[in-house]
Amino acid sequence: MDKQFLSVGIFFLLVNAVAFFVMLWDKLRSRKKDAERISEGMLFFMATVFGSIGVLAGMFTFRHKTRKWYFVLGIPLLIAQNSAFLYVIYLYLNDVLQH
Repeated sequence: MDKQFLSVGIFFLLVNAVAFFVMLWDKLRSRKKDAERISEGMLFFMATVFGSIGVLAGMFTFRHKTRKWYFVLGIPLLIAQNSAFLYVIYLYLNDVLQH
C-alpha cells in the first residue's frame, strides 16, 4: 500500500468519525429543551469537507435528520462528490510523488 493512499485514507476516516460523533451529539442535544444545537448548515459543511459517510451513518444509526428530504438526497450526492474529489487528490499525489 502506498504512502499517499494511506495518508488520504486516514484523513478520510478521521473526518468521518468526527462527523459521526457530531451527529450523535446533536441527536442527544435535540432531546433536551433549550439545548444549543448544531446547525443544519454546519452538518452539511462537515459532509462537504469529506465527512459525508460519517453524517450518513449518523443519520441512520441515530435516526437523526432522516425526515429532511434535503439530507436524504443531499448527503448521498455529497458522498459521490467526496469520492470523486478524493480520487483526484490521490491521482495528483501519485503523479507529484513519482516525478
